[in-house]
Parts: sequence; structure tokens; C-alpha cells
Amino acid sequence: MEKDAIREKVKEGYGRVARENRSCCGAGSSCCGSSASFQSIGEMIGYSQDEMNQVPEGANLGLGCGNPVALAGLKEGQTVLDLGSGAGFDCFLAARAVGERGRVIGVDMTPEMVSKANTLAKAKGYGNVEFRLGEIESLPIVDNSVDTIMSNCVINLSVDKSRVFREAYRVLKPGGRMII
Repeated sequence: MEKDAIREKVKEGYGRVARENRSCCGAGSSCCGSSASFQSIGEMIGYSQDEMNQVPEGANLGLGCGNPVALAGLKEGQTVLDLGSGAGFDCFLAARAVGERGRVIGVDMTPEMVSKANTLAKAKGYGNVEFRLGEIESLPIVDNSVDTIMSNCVINLSVDKSRVFREAYRVLKPGGRMII
């Protein structure tokens, strides 16, 4: 399959996830071996019940493969970039960690996810979080502007992983880091 066709399939699939509020591993699905809820999926991959209760309802779509925020060691005032931010689950957790002086930017390739995340951020008053439409191979972020990049398995979906890492290096501040 051609790279553009793969990218479009991924975009189509995640757009559907945003519209239908369910993932491959969401409630009622059997692709993960059970009909696990988003909450139980979150617990299985490393989120605490407290963390899941902190985010706006609708942000947890049962996606991802771990808890990058728990590993990131975020500090007050930092700028964080989330690659493949989806409905904003990890961004909302990061926003609490960096505080009002910090900033969190989520980038996602699906208009549906970006719209959903921005709606949740606005409704719940997350003034330090923004979501941008873009591909992780060509980030809509200025050079040397991010302290920490986090990614919750979305790099696996990229058709050009080396370009993703070049872009990450471009936007990281000197001494910045990436949590995958």
C-alpha cells in the first residue's frame, strides 16, 4: 500500500473513533479480547483512577499504550507537545502538571479529534492547552520552542518515522526531551 493511502486509512479510522466515541478497544468491541471500558483500559496501561477522573469526560477514548505523563517528570511553566493528541487525554493531564504558567500543545491529523479536544478544553476552562491540526511528520510548531514531547504510541502509525524524529529534534529546545 502506498504511503498516502496508509496515511488516509489511519486518518479515516481515527476520525471515526472521534465521531463514534469508541475505539478498537472500546466498550462493546472484541478486538482486544474483551468488552473493556475506557476506564479499565486506562488502568491496564498505567493510568490511576485519580488521573482518569481529572480529565474532561469524553477525552479518554481508550487509545494509547501507556501513560507518558507519569514518566515525563513535567514541571511548572514548561511547554509540552503531545504528538497524536486525539481527544486530549494526555494533554489535560499534562496541563495540570505544568500549571497556568505552562503550555500544552496537542497535534493531531484528524479534524474530528482536534475539534473534539478543543471543545473539551474550552468547555472545561483549560486556558493553557491548545490543539492544532497537523501531521507529526510536519509539525505546526516553531523551532526550539518545546521542553518536552510526549507520544502515546502514535509514532507507530507514521509512514515516515525518521521524519517524525527530525521534526521532534527541530521543535525541542536545547536540553529538551522526548517521552514515548
